Amino acid sequence: IDNARRYTREHALAVTLQRSLLPRALPEQNALDVGYRYLPAQSGVSGDWFDVIPLPGSRVALVVGDVVGHGLHAAATMGRLRTAVHNFSTLDLPPDELLQHLDDLVGRIDQDEGPDRPGEIMGATCLYAIYDPVTRRCVMARAGHLAPALVEPDGSVTFPDLPAGPPLGLGGLPFQTAELELAEGSQLVLYTDGLIEDRARDLDEGMELLRGALAGHPGRPPEESCRAVLEELLPERPGDDVALLIARTRALPAGRVADWDVPRDPAAVSGMRAAVSATLEEWGLSELGFGMELVLSELITNAIRYGSDPVHVRLIHDRALVCEVADGSSTSPHLRYAATTDEGGRGLFLVSQLAERWGTRYTPHGKVIWAELAVPDPGEFTDPAEFPDLSAFPDL
Repeated sequence: IDNARRYTREHALAVTLQRSLLPRALPEQNALDVGYRYLPAQSGVSGDWFDVIPLPGSRVALVVGDVVGHGLHAAATMGRLRTAVHNFSTLDLPPDELLQHLDDLVGRIDQDEGPDRPGEIMGATCLYAIYDPVTRRCVMARAGHLAPALVEPDGSVTFPDLPAGPPLGLGGLPFQTAELELAEGSQLVLYTDGLIEDRARDLDEGMELLRGALAGHPGRPPEESCRAVLEELLPERPGDDVALLIARTRALPAGRVADWDVPRDPAAVSGMRAAVSATLEEWGLSELGFGMELVLSELITNAIRYGSDPVHVRLIHDRALVCEVADGSSTSPHLRYAATTDEGGRGLFLVSQLAERWGTRYTPHGKVIWAELAVPDPGEFTDPAEFPDLSAFPDL
């Protein structure tokens, strides 16, 4: 009886810890309509987790992972990995590079355990995907994790050919990405092995059951799809943890995106300011013109002076107003505080004061400097006088 009480207490603690480390609510974003489920195992909670992470440029990252092991230690390790994924995502890394950093972290965790916990944590699996609603393209990579399911708008179900990659913690092997163009209304289904693997059925049978539960319902909301999948595959309480994440894609209307090629000529900056002001007028955001012109002028001037061809500007009207300036150089600017006698060096400080967020994203062809300005609620007017007081910088 005492052993049973101790086991019940430890199981309850592990479930409580696991649930506290998982998302309590999904972040607000317009790229995906998301439904999710997490079911703890009947005995021995493991380290399954999922996440939805908004990224700059209206993109969204989807994550599903599974830590090998059970109990409090596996749940705590899951929390460390989920926090690490959040931190790595702020660097705006492509999926394969992010998994490489996560692989190094899991290797260090295993080494730090030492001889006190031999074999308790052997590694983890993870799938990381980034969806862009502007291009409708999804880039993903996986580390020993099961391939996602893709439900097309017509209701057919496929399992994309995504390179498997080694589980996290082995080290020394690269990860590979796959890029898909998803039609609007497609559903991407991410899950852990507890959903389809069972002692009574093999992996292939579980995959076919998942296909049958998803097929033939193209307009079904993700929440209803989650419920239908669990009812079909898990009629009873699961023997292993289950994390299920279903995301239906949306596309940003073409009228919400504007882009321009910019010649590497300082005289082009004034023309770009006029073009952006006209676009904001069309979008009903003319009150943001003052701040956006200042941000745009600084970013384009930096690209012309210190970057390389081609220079490209893109404006996105989503939950925030996003300005992106891309060029062919991998050199990134850095924020610094200029002395009163310095002639320059205050541009990025001005950008940081006017923008809600700003940062750098590296691409295979160079880099993108982006900045986000908050979009006011309808009827709300932002007076230019409410922008940060720059009187301390008279030479601006």
